[in-house]
Amino acid sequence: MGKATGFMEYSRQKPNEKNPLARVSDWKEYSSIFSDELLSQQGARCMDCGTPFCHMGTELQGVTTGCPIHNLIPEWNDLVYRGRWKEALDRLMMTNNFPEFTGRVCPAPCEGSCTVAISDPAVSIKNIERTIIDKGFENGWINPRIPEKRTGKKVAIVGSGPAGLASADMLNQKGHSVMVYERADRPGGLLMYGIPNMKLEKEVVERRIQLLKQEGIEFVTNTEVGKDITAEELRAQYDAVILCTGAQKQRDLVIEGREANGIHFAMDYLTDTTKSLLDSNFTDGKFIDTKDQDVIVIGGGDTGADCVATALRQNCRSVVQFGKHPRLPEQRSSDNMWPAYPNVFTLEYAYEEATAKFGNDPRQYSIQTKKIVADADGNVKELHTIQMEKLKDDNGNFYFEEIPGSEKVWPAQHVFIAIGFEGTEQPLLAQFGVETKNNKIDAAYGDYKTNVDGVFAAGDARRGQSLIVWAINEGREVATAVDEYLFTAVAK
Repeated sequence: MGKATGFMEYSRQKPNEKNPLARVSDWKEYSSIFSDELLSQQGARCMDCGTPFCHMGTELQGVTTGCPIHNLIPEWNDLVYRGRWKEALDRLMMTNNFPEFTGRVCPAPCEGSCTVAISDPAVSIKNIERTIIDKGFENGWINPRIPEKRTGKKVAIVGSGPAGLASADMLNQKGHSVMVYERADRPGGLLMYGIPNMKLEKEVVERRIQLLKQEGIEFVTNTEVGKDITAEELRAQYDAVILCTGAQKQRDLVIEGREANGIHFAMDYLTDTTKSLLDSNFTDGKFIDTKDQDVIVIGGGDTGADCVATALRQNCRSVVQFGKHPRLPEQRSSDNMWPAYPNVFTLEYAYEEATAKFGNDPRQYSIQTKKIVADADGNVKELHTIQMEKLKDDNGNFYFEEIPGSEKVWPAQHVFIAIGFEGTEQPLLAQFGVETKNNKIDAAYGDYKTNVDGVFAAGDARRGQSLIVWAINEGREVATAVDEYLFTAVAK
């Protein structure tokens, strides 16, 4: 590294963020990039460690550790420190098809395994990555890459999320003709409709889609494979098919009163809100409006946090988020040592905003909803809860017990269920005849072949609900598998 002592001389800096109270008044991205001078210092913090765990991309303790797409992080950190931005972009694009997405919405497992993070705050890898790609677009360094020749082979990709887009990008550069099918009215999958605008402005997604189109990839929207076009028709028209349909079957809450009006799946709430914003700036009224309402979000993850942030921007009266686990510790626990992902308490953007607006963190920990109560018209009016204690049995297994006397009633007119996803939707898979396992497509990692010849699977549809970097990883790898399959088919 050019600044061997940089990690001792400079402290980690947070990205520039708009004031929490100010930013809830609009739907723009809440953070922006550093200045070049500050980015140079942040890049200088990347130490000359013997083994850069940041890009190892594996799982420890069941959680992603390091970068699954194996970004060459130390190399482009050093180049940013030296002000060689174009070269940094070249290094970044060697491993990452869409740094403008990961630099905004990835939870940055690379930072959790940064060597500096053993004793100090990690290098600002995520913000550096975002700045590199943003500079690339601003300076005109990113232009359409038109394949010199075509192979004559055609590939259909079902789903236009990060896995589908990554596989389309890679196969197109190999010279194959690629058609991406998307049932929504805009390409992008969860990038478009599952992640709110304040985390990922849709102009960023549309910019990449336009670039992919210019490079020769075709997109068919408002088309649901299995209904508008059958699996049989698709297989007959294309030499290979890749299923990148995601894990969109939302896990439901089985509880008394679930049938009350005003109980919604989190992803439906986020999707309708973003679509209405893009279509009409909310003038069409085709969204769930929480203005002046009491909102409860059930589920403690990122999707739940996005619901909190969305309700705040709609001027809800109150918002609370229920989570079943205890509050995380301020520092790593003894069984969560580096380089595993740090399970520590953080104040994410939505919670910072809620705290600024209402004076307290909206998260409630170790809480279980016992029942939902509706009013005379069938509309939800309150939730009944009880506190839980997390205990460990003699075999070291955790379990929860209710705490007597901790019952509480919470007012609510809107409840959003954000307790994860069960797997991929089954009807389409049945039509293709592909086998499933645990509600996921049965296709081995690294191979990606289903039991049906010429049909492959990648991303959340294959591995289950996961991170954007794993989706890109699988999109890149399934493209290699399909390319080899097509080459073998040509040889035959």
